[in-house]
Amino acid sequence: MSKNPTKSTMYKKAAMLEALNKTLGLVSHACKIVGIDRSTHYDWLRNDEEYKLAVESTNDLVLDMAESSLFKQINQGNTAATIFYLKTRGKKRGYQEDQQLMIQP
Repeated sequence: MSKNPTKSTMYKKAAMLEALNKTLGLVSHACKIVGIDRSTHYDWLRNDEEYKLAVESTNDLVLDMAESSLFKQINQGNTAATIFYLKTRGKKRGYQEDQQLMIQP
């Protein structure tokens, strides 16, 4: 954590990390649970590398959950999920939409 944080700050950071886990990374909701302003959370992110890494870890877990859900949908034959995956992850195999911009003089 940052240099010489107070016990209150350390407690609030720990509570915020727990709240972020419970809310799946929703900052506003987590801040309300802990009773801090969003700007406090973002100050901690800028100034406390350990806190930042813990928040990133929570965000990665949420991303893993979302990917698992997407793969489950793909395995169940969900066409929209399959198309989404191919558009976002299959670009090197040609699965992308090209947008053409036509400018009239």
